[in-house]
Amino acid sequence: MIKAVFLDWFNTLAHYHPPREELQSQALRELGINISPQKIIPGLLLADRDYFEENATFPIRKRSPEEQAKIYSRYQQTILTEAGVNVGNDPDILGKIMKKTRELYKGIRFVLFDDVLSTLKVLKGQNLTLGLLTNLDTDMKPICRELGLEPYIDFIVTSGEVGADKPEPAIFLAALQKAKAEASEAIHVGDQYKLDAVGAMGVGIRPILIDRYNSYPEVTDCPRIHRLTELTEYLQ
Repeated sequence: MIKAVFLDWFNTLAHYHPPREELQSQALRELGINISPQKIIPGLLLADRDYFEENATFPIRKRSPEEQAKIYSRYQQTILTEAGVNVGNDPDILGKIMKKTRELYKGIRFVLFDDVLSTLKVLKGQNLTLGLLTNLDTDMKPICRELGLEPYIDFIVTSGEVGADKPEPAIFLAALQKAKAEASEAIHVGDQYKLDAVGAMGVGIRPILIDRYNSYPEVTDCPRIHRLTELTEYLQ
């Protein structure tokens, strides 16, 4: 019997607006590299996957500034390579791209996917406890209030609060404690296989991978859904 559902934040409940591919394309265009937003998307998704899988091994926020710079440089290089642009390992151009994207991202904000509020309403109607689990080290309460999530989310667990990032057990165990549930009574929904699915399985929570962009076609050891509305099929 499922009593609690834990939900990841980015690419599970929310995404950025303006879309990152548009800002990335704008940054490159201002530096003389013309790539359409559509051509940015495949590299952006691959760069996300590589970044989060590296974070699963050792949290990037705990690495040295030099290591972080290398990781962010590889992120940009992946986007360019997948779009068919070769700039080699030129630190100058990659540094300029990173600086320009940081400038453009200053005005970015979160918006919910269009399937979120309707699904959460259904889940609350089933008397489930809903928790938000995120590796973002920030106060999520004002964001949830602004986006209309406050009536549905019973509690929030952030990596900053716990001192641990997904896939580390501590963040999942903290969620179980707040939900007053056993691991067998909880489901965790997230978009990153190693952080969300493997992390949840590590403490006995059943994972569901939400793969909105078909990034994990090879995953077979846990349910994989493409929209949050599909979640209700697994709440038995």
